[in-house]
Amino acid sequence: MKLFSALYDRVLQWSQHRRAPAILVGLSFTESVIFPIPPDVMLAPMAMTQPQRAWFFAFLTTIASVLGGIAGYWLGYFAFEPLVLPLVEWAGYQDKLATVTTWFQSYGFWIIFIAGFSPLPYKLFTVSGGMLQVMFIPFVLGSLISRGLRFYLVAWLLKTGGPKMALKLRTYVDRIGWAMVIIAGIAYVWTR
Repeated sequence: MKLFSALYDRVLQWSQHRRAPAILVGLSFTESVIFPIPPDVMLAPMAMTQPQRAWFFAFLTTIASVLGGIAGYWLGYFAFEPLVLPLVEWAGYQDKLATVTTWFQSYGFWIIFIAGFSPLPYKLFTVSGGMLQVMFIPFVLGSLISRGLRFYLVAWLLKTGGPKMALKLRTYVDRIGWAMVIIAGIAYVWTR
């Protein structure tokens, strides 16, 4: 079944849209606060199909993501109990919140740096950083450095591959997609 190749073609079309940079900014900002889809899904095809603008796209993604992180920080700082805590309880994420809180207490600045660069959900760390009232300037600097490293790395990798990589990736996208579904299913069953 060619489900992933159809999605891949759609994402490549979106990456060429005249409003793609605005969509990238909106996605980058909201992902740092609440949205579950990382901006890499828009940044990657944009950098791959428009390699001459890859650094610009990485810059937009970084700035919007850090601004979203700041919004998440202030949300946690000023509105954790009335807004965030009920959502955490509703979603059953109390254990995840406790883990993030422990990481903040153990690693401080470095946990923001790690969360900003890795596939960990950055939004959990932005809101938790505000809730725990971590120092704001180190929070912003850690976010700026780690998010910048991540998004510039993505842009560089896909800029280097360019449109040729887009065609080659198209050949294997269904196999890669189904392999990821199988791995995620195994991981889910394994951790239960």
